[in-house]
Amino acid sequence: MHDRVTARPPISASWRRSRAAGVDASVQAAPLVFDRDVIADARGAHPLEPHLPMLEALLRGVVDETEHLMVISDADGHVLWTQGPPAVRRAADAVGLTEGFRWSEDAVGTNGIGTALAAGRPEYVYAAEHVAHVLHRWSCAGAPIVDPDSARVIGCIDVSATARALHPAAVALVTAAARLAESRLENAMLARDERLRERLLPHLRGLEGAGLLVTATGRVLAAGAAEWRGLRVAAPEPGGTVTLPDGRTAVAEPLGEAFLLRLRGRRAGAGVPRPRAVAKSGGDGPLLTLSFLGDGQPHALLDGRRFDLTLRHAEILALLALHPRGLSGDRLSFHLYGDVGSPATVRPEIHRLRRRFGGLVRARPYRLDCAVEADFRTVRRLLDEGDVAGAVRLYGGELLPRSDAPAIRAERDELAVRVRRQALERGGADTLWAYVQTEPGHADLEVLERLRTVLPAGDPRRAAVASRSDRLLGAETRQHP
Repeated sequence: MHDRVTARPPISASWRRSRAAGVDASVQAAPLVFDRDVIADARGAHPLEPHLPMLEALLRGVVDETEHLMVISDADGHVLWTQGPPAVRRAADAVGLTEGFRWSEDAVGTNGIGTALAAGRPEYVYAAEHVAHVLHRWSCAGAPIVDPDSARVIGCIDVSATARALHPAAVALVTAAARLAESRLENAMLARDERLRERLLPHLRGLEGAGLLVTATGRVLAAGAAEWRGLRVAAPEPGGTVTLPDGRTAVAEPLGEAFLLRLRGRRAGAGVPRPRAVAKSGGDGPLLTLSFLGDGQPHALLDGRRFDLTLRHAEILALLALHPRGLSGDRLSFHLYGDVGSPATVRPEIHRLRRRFGGLVRARPYRLDCAVEADFRTVRRLLDEGDVAGAVRLYGGELLPRSDAPAIRAERDELAVRVRRQALERGGADTLWAYVQTEPGHADLEVLERLRTVLPAGDPRRAAVASRSDRLLGAETRQHP
């Protein structure tokens, strides 16, 4: 494999990686990993999908008027989009340089996509620098794209052509395109950050310097200590422990799309919180956050203080969150108990809630007189916005699964159906994998089989999915021989 050829250092390093991966120089084409019916889902789930028109417009003058092909892959080298003139596309199809094929180094050896992804920087691969002999008539330039939120490579943009057609300056073109894509991703991230800060800062103020507000990827959005802002910690897990930049530890409390990291060894003041006047703007009023998804203890956070809730109190708060304009005693009792309920049954529970949360629980009609964040409402909003990956990531399970309240059951069933349907229809491999980790998805054979078709052959998750699917299929066969 090019043993006697003097090569540039990046190419020599790529050859060594290709040799270690067992790549055969006689390979005729890249392997297929996505069938045609799967590629649309993979595209829709990828964070670059909204920015594709910009990338196509930027490179259209090159790829449409010459013999160049534009290729965009995901972080694993799976080609998701291509654009170019018909003659070049036909030649590219012959070697698998098209949608659904894998161009990582371990699949096809040194190439512009796989080598850029492996090296983590823009790379240019010319003709005989390719490991595979069939690619010696091609040259390519690729640049990885890094997600500013997670700091992980999420894809690669590549321009490929026959060896005589591609100028080495193409590496500058794909580098500029990658940086532009990253700036678009960063602008969207900063807008999300600002919305999160506006909504969630009251929780941080309630901790009086003993906490941080961080994203699900571990970026510090706000903190009592100014030197922590802009830093990154390990991605939090609900209820898990996170080590902070100064060596102290904090407990991660989920806040919908973000986390509140509560420093250990500090506790908020005891007693019933004193409600503040609700601010019309600026986020200065009290904030109540409800965590009601999944089998865990339903609880609320009020300006950083945690309140574990009984099932009945959680049901009432969920209903008031779903009806921000308020509910009469008759309507609230009907939502809780159906036709057998009465306002007299509701009043004692409202009284107990007011003892815990003060004047934030109002009457005539019953309502919450504060800003409210609820995980189940956030999941619904993310689905409405088309952010299926975000919705599934937040959806830890069904809404108050032990509740028999008619209105809660209806909301629970509707949300469960929407999450599952959109995960199946629009979710990529990571989204489907996240869904099958939830209680509703754990034994969902249809989702598991879908995930089994989406995961590439070399993905380590494939074996776990196949094992679970086979176990469920075996159980069905025993029940219905």
